[in-house]
Amino acid sequence: MSGEKYQHLFFSGTEQVQGFTSSQQGRDKLRLPQRDSQLHGSFLRERLNQAWNEIDDRLAVVHSERHGAYIEFEGAPGFDLKTKSLEFLPSGIRLCNVRRSGNGADAKTLATLYVPNQSRTRFLKLIDAWVTPSEGKDPRNGPLLRGIEDIRRAVLESFWRMEERSQIPLTDFDWVEVWTNMVSDEEIANFRELLLALEIESRDGELKFPERSVLLIQANAEQLAGLIEESDHIVEFRPAKQVATFYVEMENQEQVAHVRALLGRTRYESDGQVVVCILDGGVNNGHALLQEVLAANDMHAVMPQWGSYDDDGHGTLMAGTAIYGDLLRALEGSSIVRVVHRLESSKILPPPPARNSKELWGHRTAQGVSLAEIQAPMRQRIICLAVTSDDDRDRGRPSSWSGSIDAIASGRDEETKRLIIVSAGNVDDPICWRNYPNDNMTNQVHDPAQAWNALTVGAFTEKVQISDPTLTSYSPIAPAGGLSPYSTTSSDWHQRRWPIKPEVLLEGGNVARGPNDSMFDTEDLKLLSTWHDFQQAQLAPFCATSAATAQAAWMAAQIQASYPIAWPETVRGLLVHSAVWSDTMLRQFLPTSAPSKQHVANFLRICGYGVPSLSRALYSLASSLTLIAQAELQPFDKRGSRYVTKEMHLHDVPWPTDVLASLGESQVTMRLTLSYFVEPGPGEVGYSNRYRYSSHALRFSLNGPHEEQDDFVRRVNRQAREDGEGHPGTAGPADKWFIGDARNVGSIHSDIWRGTAAELATSNLIAVYPATGWWRERPHLERWESRCRYSLIVSIQTPEQEVDIYTPVAVQLGIPVPIPVS
Repeated sequence: MSGEKYQHLFFSGTEQVQGFTSSQQGRDKLRLPQRDSQLHGSFLRERLNQAWNEIDDRLAVVHSERHGAYIEFEGAPGFDLKTKSLEFLPSGIRLCNVRRSGNGADAKTLATLYVPNQSRTRFLKLIDAWVTPSEGKDPRNGPLLRGIEDIRRAVLESFWRMEERSQIPLTDFDWVEVWTNMVSDEEIANFRELLLALEIESRDGELKFPERSVLLIQANAEQLAGLIEESDHIVEFRPAKQVATFYVEMENQEQVAHVRALLGRTRYESDGQVVVCILDGGVNNGHALLQEVLAANDMHAVMPQWGSYDDDGHGTLMAGTAIYGDLLRALEGSSIVRVVHRLESSKILPPPPARNSKELWGHRTAQGVSLAEIQAPMRQRIICLAVTSDDDRDRGRPSSWSGSIDAIASGRDEETKRLIIVSAGNVDDPICWRNYPNDNMTNQVHDPAQAWNALTVGAFTEKVQISDPTLTSYSPIAPAGGLSPYSTTSSDWHQRRWPIKPEVLLEGGNVARGPNDSMFDTEDLKLLSTWHDFQQAQLAPFCATSAATAQAAWMAAQIQASYPIAWPETVRGLLVHSAVWSDTMLRQFLPTSAPSKQHVANFLRICGYGVPSLSRALYSLASSLTLIAQAELQPFDKRGSRYVTKEMHLHDVPWPTDVLASLGESQVTMRLTLSYFVEPGPGEVGYSNRYRYSSHALRFSLNGPHEEQDDFVRRVNRQAREDGEGHPGTAGPADKWFIGDARNVGSIHSDIWRGTAAELATSNLIAVYPATGWWRERPHLERWESRCRYSLIVSIQTPEQEVDIYTPVAVQLGIPVPIPVS
């Protein structure tokens, strides 16, 4: 029985719902300079009056009929600025953006505010109250004013990130993303009329987020400055994105016979319900290997004049791998190949030479998804995107593109959740390959792969055999099982609260190193896939994170077809949950036998959670059990005038307690993965404040060995404590987790517990509870009553292959005789 495979077990609907108040106390303490309230208050009053005078003089020159003005606040170097207290929505005072300048002791925070004309006196009143406080009253605005170093009129540079100011189009016209606070169609229409009046060209389409809309305009610095003076809606500017195009060399050899042999043993078993939707430059479905899986009415283009065909080969390469997985292995094998899903293609890239144009790529992506869904709305769809921008300026921060990915995945507008798989982006400079793997640490994951809700795919490689006789003096750069030379990482992201990217790695090929340190990306070290010009060649080499992403989409489709009830959050969670690190990765980037939690956190930003296994993602064994719960909770609520946390879920997992207890001191492994989607709130304000980008966060906690349920609940849930009761004094199994707190970033959290079977036998309670986000912190957006879904995946693995832990759990769930999967 031990070698037989079984379906994973779902235990949804068994969770206990409890009122919840976090046991965590307090917030981050601000670092503030000491100030003399009289002297500093007088200085701030003078600077504020001077800023208003300059604004009035400027508006008189340009004859602007504005309803307010923009003011910039500068924090003291080396200290914090209490930016949240600058905003006062009841008076219409809005925080437009927050930026950081400098490093170390010279680092300072800058914030741009929009202040309506009728609210100009608010800050003067705050200063007066600080300088001459009312008797017996504590001037709460003191921490805000102490952190302010200077106040001035906001100028064009105030609306750009510090590192992007060099990209301000001075005299020449260039495409720019204009981020606004507009939310209604009427406001956007009026804004477009203003653009016409100012003779500023704009592209069709816009992206909408909570409190933000993004449009693409073509302008120079003079026009942008004029737009600031004419509009009350500007919050920031960003340079428009340009995508990196991936080209593949053509191969001239005729391969028709090999393709026909594969077709002869391929069984197409899909009912059309599960599909991989490829967002790229089109797919040519005339290829013999694609004709059965990609119908003409499932081929779309966001601009009909582009046509739906493939212009350069990349989309068709993606298609072959997304439908067959490792096509080289399929061609070389002799067994039956079963295809259980189909393909869709949405062309979001224009044909050359417009391929490298600057676009609002989030809008293009949303259009591509929409076209497929309009054609077939009821399908279970895995969206696959291997188009990225390599300008390297976001470095983990949400962009309009990654924010759009998060919005599409979260189903923000129509409550339809979607699994989106995105490539991490490539290291394709031979100079960087020479410095492998060091340059992989500084080549950052490309936009939009920083998206929280996307499954981001990097590359590893097992390809180390070079058979080309002309390359006898060459050797592979990466060792077998190591990080691929093509793979980007998030190792150099400065903000550790941003997601772990990439989450998983799949085969992406290798590069050969030759005499005099020469680099050669030989076909021997690549994968194989379908070529778009099948009159010339059937097959072509394929590599890098595009190939890895297509393989991940193929895996996701197998999971979805095997578990039709699985949510997109669950399919993503199973891919991460099934991933393991190779011994080579551990030797490369985590060489110590007892790594610190910081070393582990750094390692995750290089290798993610490792390489997913389709077998582990699909099946349990008798000695290796996987349980899945899909549930929904309401994170927040309103209590009086306060917005608070509302619910937590307590899962009493149907553990094989007796079997584990009988194993005693035997070492076992338990893995726990929590997967959910957040609703994004992007913008410079969004990621400068950890509560502003994600709508909510979830966390999990496990009870410690012999920790009773009452004590566990009181430990994690302050609301469960009776009057006068404090912390129960019990502790969780912190020392048994491999990753620890570093897992609590992004919207998927996975960790590995190691201990004895006897200890795990009494650690069967899992709490899932909310952490804060903009649903609670921005109550005026009226999303605080929203509910969120999550998938909880739990696995136990025992070293004793003959031990059956699956059957006892199946019996508890009402499955008396488990049936193996054939």
